[in-house]
Amino acid sequence: MKQTISNKEILFIGLMTFSLFFGAGNLIFPPELGQNAGDHIAFAIGGFLISGVGLPLLGVLAIAHASDRGSTEDLSKKVNPVFAVVLTCITYLTVGPFFAGPRTGVVSYEIAVVPFLNDGGNSFTLAIFTFLYFLIVYILALNPSKFVDRFGKMITPFLLIVLFTLIAAVIFKPFNTPQTPSEEFAKYPLFKGITEGYLTMDTIVSVVFAMIIINAIRDRGIHQKKNIQRIIWKAGVIAVFFLSAVYIGLGYLGALSSSLPFTSGASILSGVAQEYFGVYGNIILGIAILLACIPTATGLLSSCAFYFNKLIPTVSYKTLVSIFVIFSGVVANVGLEQLIGLSVPVLHFIYPIIIVLIVLTFLDKLFNGQKFVYRGSVLFTMVVSLNDGLVAINKNWDFISPIINLPFNEMGFGWVFPALIGGVCGRLLSLLKK
Repeated sequence: MKQTISNKEILFIGLMTFSLFFGAGNLIFPPELGQNAGDHIAFAIGGFLISGVGLPLLGVLAIAHASDRGSTEDLSKKVNPVFAVVLTCITYLTVGPFFAGPRTGVVSYEIAVVPFLNDGGNSFTLAIFTFLYFLIVYILALNPSKFVDRFGKMITPFLLIVLFTLIAAVIFKPFNTPQTPSEEFAKYPLFKGITEGYLTMDTIVSVVFAMIIINAIRDRGIHQKKNIQRIIWKAGVIAVFFLSAVYIGLGYLGALSSSLPFTSGASILSGVAQEYFGVYGNIILGIAILLACIPTATGLLSSCAFYFNKLIPTVSYKTLVSIFVIFSGVVANVGLEQLIGLSVPVLHFIYPIIIVLIVLTFLDKLFNGQKFVYRGSVLFTMVVSLNDGLVAINKNWDFISPIINLPFNEMGFGWVFPALIGGVCGRLLSLLKK
């Protein structure tokens, strides 16, 4: 049995991991964050790296640690088997056909197509583009065993060259210096950066992509759990390096673009590319966005099809891919701003639960894997995160703040203290039961 693989293969798996994670939100949110953070960009982008890079790597490792087969369900089975299935279904659908998958298509359209349309785009051109886009995604998703070759060896190197060229142009010939930060970034830029990183969905996506990454390693003859974890660490460091470098560059690009009349991440990127390279800049950026979004959409919908095929074996993988691709194409026609608005409440609800489960997985040995610890911590977290999700929909739906002022709530981390209390209560209950 093989113990490891060559450094070259690890490099390609790392680049594939980068390509899977680096999709629509990863391109549009850092420039927007940079513009809003202004001269607080260092703290803001630092927070963004915590939730957009560090936590996703821990998510993949948590699945590799908790499961021999890369199953997302194993992350939460100690809470309750039924809860594990429900949470996993919600997670896959959220990052697949409901939000993240369609978002890749809409962002691609906004950056790769809209700048070349005289009318700024309409519902008809969006429908035509999303049809062609998701047709390509469908074709690629039918052969998941080729992801490393197609994404790691071919697409990612070209994508990195394009992005670093654009970032270098801004660094060596900046528009101006970073301006005064907006009100939301002036007080707690680090914590605001962390919550902005939620919007990439990468921590949630990590527990979905773990299956693809682990299967890619298994396909190369590595089957022992410790060896898989070791390779994930090495490939993960490669992915983390490139993700961090691109995020820092894009955030800095946004901070230096405040003189441009753009506010959204997509328009900032298009505007900067136009300013520096003219129409050719928009063409190159359009190609880059397609190369960033198509692998991510393919990985997301392929992972969804894998999971639901195991959950419902009577429905084939190919059929499920077809269903998810068609559904994503339909949802994509809602529009980018509407999609982001719809996804925010769901992310506020599910993100803290996933983070708590990842942390508990690594601390499992400290409390001997007691189920009551998992249950108490997740239950208390869920109450707060549900409240946060409702507040994201309507500020008047806050049912916790009138009763208790939770620590860190103003920073967006009101769930942290309840998670700790729930874990302690669960530990005490398990000791009493003994």
